[in-house]
Amino acid sequence: MSFNPRFLALTALMACSATVRTPAPSALGSAAADSTRIQADIAWLASDKLEGRLTGTPGNDSAAAYIARRFSSLRLKAPHPGYLQRFVARSAQAAHTGDTAGKATQNVVAILEGTDRALRNQYIVIGAHFDHLGRSTVSALDPGAGDAIRNGADDNASGTAAVLELARMFSVKKPQRSLIFVTFSGEEQGLLGSQYFVENPPVPLSSIVAMLNFDMVGRLKDNSLMVMGTATATELSALLDSANASISSPLKVAGSGDGFGSSDHSSFYAKEIPVLHFFTDLHEDYHRASDDTEKINLGGTAKVVDLAYRLTTRIGERPSRLSYVKSTAPSRAASSGRGSQAYLGSVPDMAASATPGLKLTGVRAGSPAETGGLKPGDIIIEFDGKEVKDLYSYSDALYAKKPGDTVKIVYLREGKRAETTVTLGKRGG
Repeated sequence: MSFNPRFLALTALMACSATVRTPAPSALGSAAADSTRIQADIAWLASDKLEGRLTGTPGNDSAAAYIARRFSSLRLKAPHPGYLQRFVARSAQAAHTGDTAGKATQNVVAILEGTDRALRNQYIVIGAHFDHLGRSTVSALDPGAGDAIRNGADDNASGTAAVLELARMFSVKKPQRSLIFVTFSGEEQGLLGSQYFVENPPVPLSSIVAMLNFDMVGRLKDNSLMVMGTATATELSALLDSANASISSPLKVAGSGDGFGSSDHSSFYAKEIPVLHFFTDLHEDYHRASDDTEKINLGGTAKVVDLAYRLTTRIGERPSRLSYVKSTAPSRAASSGRGSQAYLGSVPDMAASATPGLKLTGVRAGSPAETGGLKPGDIIIEFDGKEVKDLYSYSDALYAKKPGDTVKIVYLREGKRAETTVTLGKRGG
């Protein structure tokens, strides 16, 4: 899961040579989560040989190749010339320090066609990010460990393994709607892989009916699971409850409504797609070199996968699409550390851009941003008389204000200059 105190505050504003051994199609087994398979995937992805899967490194590339081979072994369709969706990850954070070249990387994408003639042209996306911090201390919570490998067994080998296991399970019993399985790179730098995916989807974006995201699902404790995004479609809470009641030992599910957040589901929700984010909570090893395979709760991860399988099946069998609901509640992310509670309701695009300014990837319903007429895709270039060059200059200008202040915002929309005046709200209010 992406973490950087500044990035979370901004979001609130808003090749290894190891052989991959995979089962032959005739030995795929039943449509039930297999903790042994989950363990094997996590252990490989979180092994020292991949050096923490940092975006743009050989370890990240090897992880992508491993996932692609797993998809191939399940005979899933490759939507590109192969399973790799290549792109250059350019983060706003790196650009701010002068690194504008970016890192060549890739998402890994596969499609499983549905069985129903009327529904197979609609898609459910099942996704997780596979990158982590590698040896970098950027965003690490143990900087004193220096260049120690941060393997990210929970963050997010566990989510990646969940996607791979769901792909296996659905290849045994195909759903009525089609499924897109995707693992993203560049999440830790600001949701870069998922943002690239929604801007360059392998199918029309309008045909995607839902996105299920798995980020840190390996530390189930007290049988308690957090699921974010339950209010992003009117039907999701009831479908989740029904799916949970159908497993042998139901989980204690704590649902929350907001579809924006610091993981890849946010990129889809900004495109008006209902989302759910599965998460077993933070822990003392988060973004530290101690997040290793032996600490994973394999049985708990399998339970999360079983729940997701039943929920996906229910969404896939519905005769009608889910009813998207736009978020109205501001998220409660990390404080900026500067005391400001000023709230605009914009959701920034975390990728670096050649165009100066702050591009918006989303705008919250009922927020000052929406009231002022701002829309996704707008690029803020001036805030209260101060030039906005990037996320950082924007946050500096916003944090200098307080709730109730009236400010003029100058922005570009489709290359044309426009302006609006808004009264800032209070975060969490």
